[in-house]
Amino acid sequence: MITAQMVKDLREKTGAGMMDCKKALSETNGDMAAAEDYLREKGISKASKKESRIAAEGLANIYIDKNKAVILEVNSETDFVSKNEEFKNMIDEIGQALLKSEVHSLEEALNVPCENGSIKDLIVAKTAKIGEKLSLRRFEIVTLEEGECFGAYLHMGGKIASLVVLKGADEQIAKDVAMQQAAMRPTYVFVSDVPDEVVEKERKVQKELAMNEGKPAEIAEKMVEGRIQKFFKEICLTEQAFIKDGNISVSTYVKNNNGEIKKAIRYEVGEGMEKRSDDFAEEVMKQVKGN
Repeated sequence: MITAQMVKDLREKTGAGMMDCKKALSETNGDMAAAEDYLREKGISKASKKESRIAAEGLANIYIDKNKAVILEVNSETDFVSKNEEFKNMIDEIGQALLKSEVHSLEEALNVPCENGSIKDLIVAKTAKIGEKLSLRRFEIVTLEEGECFGAYLHMGGKIASLVVLKGADEQIAKDVAMQQAAMRPTYVFVSDVPDEVVEKERKVQKELAMNEGKPAEIAEKMVEGRIQKFFKEICLTEQAFIKDGNISVSTYVKNNNGEIKKAIRYEVGEGMEKRSDDFAEEVMKQVKGN
C-alpha cells in the first residue's frame, strides 16, 4: 500500500511533484530506492526534450580558494529562473566541484563528482525539477604562480564576471582592473592578442575614410596609424583609459603600482548566443494548461 508519508518522503528526497512521486511508487510497488531511480530516469527523459531549446539567460560566477579560482557561466532559458535560489545553489555546487578538480574541457567537467552523482546528473535533475533547459556553457580554472594575485568582480548581479591575475601588485589593484574589464567590455586583453586580419581590416577602413576626407595619400597613412592606436585604446584592456583616472591607461595604472597583468577573463551571460524570442507569459500559460 502506498501511503501519504511515502509520497511525502520521496518528494522531499527528489524534489519531484506529488503525482509523479505517487506514480513512481505505484510503478515500483512501494520500493523507495527503485522509485528514486524511476524518477531519475523520467527526469532524464524530460531534460532530453529540452536539449533543443534556447538557454541564453543565466548567471556567471567566480569561486576562489587560496591560489586557485574558477570562473563559469551556467545558462537557463529565462531570466526569471536565473533569479531562483535553487538555480543559484546549483551554480554554487558546480563551482565548488570544479574548484576541487583539474579538468579542462566541458566533457570532463560534466563528469566531475559533486554531492549526488556528477555535475551532469545535477544539471539533469535540476532541469527536470525547474522545468527549463539548464546548461554549463563554459568555465576556466586558473592557478596562481608565485607573486601573483587574483582580482574578481561580478557586475549586474552576476550577468558579467571578470577575473584578473596580476603579478607584483595587490588584490585591490587587481580588483580595480577586474572592474574596468567588466564595465568597459574590452574585446582583447593585450594589443598582441588582436589578430592581424582585424588590424588590417580596420586600417583599410580608416584609410578609406581619410582618403574620402580629401587627404593626400602620405597624410592619410599617418592619420591611419594614429587612428589604429585609438582603435587599440577602445578594444584592448591594457590600452583603455583607466576608469578611475582617465589621464592614464590601465597598463600604466598597474605599472605605477608595481604590477603586471598576466591574465584577464571576462564572461558576459549569453554573449554570442541566440536569444529566446517567444513570449514568456505565453509559455507559462501553456505550462499551466498542460500543453
